[in-house]
Amino acid sequence: MASEQKVLIGCIGGSGLYHLDNLTPVKKLDVNTPWGKPSSPITISSLPSGALIAFISRHGPSHTISPTEVPARANIAALKHLGCEAIVAFSAVGSLREEIAPGHFIIPDQIIDRTKGIREDTFFRGEGLVCHSMFGDPFSTQLNSVVGPVVREILKKEGVELHEGKTVVCMEGPAFSTRAESLMYRQWGGDIINMSVIPEAKLAREAELDYTLICTSTDYDAWRVGEAPVTVAEVVKTLHTNAAHSRAVAEGLLQKVHDHVAAGKLDQIKGSMQWSCVTAKDVQPAESRKKLAYILPYFKD
Repeated sequence: MASEQKVLIGCIGGSGLYHLDNLTPVKKLDVNTPWGKPSSPITISSLPSGALIAFISRHGPSHTISPTEVPARANIAALKHLGCEAIVAFSAVGSLREEIAPGHFIIPDQIIDRTKGIREDTFFRGEGLVCHSMFGDPFSTQLNSVVGPVVREILKKEGVELHEGKTVVCMEGPAFSTRAESLMYRQWGGDIINMSVIPEAKLAREAELDYTLICTSTDYDAWRVGEAPVTVAEVVKTLHTNAAHSRAVAEGLLQKVHDHVAAGKLDQIKGSMQWSCVTAKDVQPAESRKKLAYILPYFKD
C-alpha cells in the first residue's frame, strides 16, 4: 500500500457486529502471525475520505469462536504488524446497574478481571524473558477522551444514551453469571460485564496500541432479584438493534480517530514498552526476539 494509505486504525467487532457493511471494502487479508491466525480474515475498508480501516470479527464471521477460544494474541499482533496504532473495539455486555438499560452504550475506563487463567493473555509467556506492562489505566485515556464526545453526538441523533467512566467486569463464560456472582460484582463496583475485554486490552497494551472499548448493553445480567435471569433469546433480540447503532457509530467515529492518530496526538502508549523487559539482552533467546519483533521494534537486532 502506498504511504498515504497506511492502515492506522483497527476495529474489532463483537457479538452481533461481524462486518462494517456501511464502509467500502477494499480487500481481505488472510494473515498468519507467530501466534497463529486471527479470528477472521482482516477486511480493509475505506472511509469516504479514502482513509483505510482494518476490521476483525472477534468471534469469527459466523460466530464460531467462544470467548475463551478467541485467538486474541493473533488478532492484536496482526493489527499491529499491519501498521495500526489504535484499536476501536466493540462488545456486547450485560448491565449491572439499573440506569444502564438494554440498548444503551457504554465506554468503560476500568476493568475487573474474573477470567480463570486459561486464556493466553501475554505475548511474553514461555519466551525466556520477562516483560511488565503498565495497566493501571487499562484503556487509552487519550483515545477515550477523543471517542467519548463523538460517540455521544452520534448516539444523540439515534436517540440512544451513552454512559462513560464505567467499570467492566470480564468473566470467563460461556455460561452467564449466577445471581450471587452478579450481586457480588455490583458490590465490587462493576457496572457492566462481558467475556472478551481480557486479554484483548492487556495484549493491546503490550503491543503499544491505544485501545478503547465501545460497549452495547443487551440485558440486566442476573442481579435483579424477582425477575428471570438473562436468556440467550433476550440477548440476541437486542443484539440486532445494537449492531445497527454500532455500525452508525463506527462510520461516524473512525474518521475522527484516524485523523487524531495521523496527526500524532496519541503519545502515551506508543513507546511505553521500551524499558519493560527486565531480562538482560545478552541472555534473551534469539528465537524469542525474532518472534517479538513482529510487534515491537525493541526486539529487532
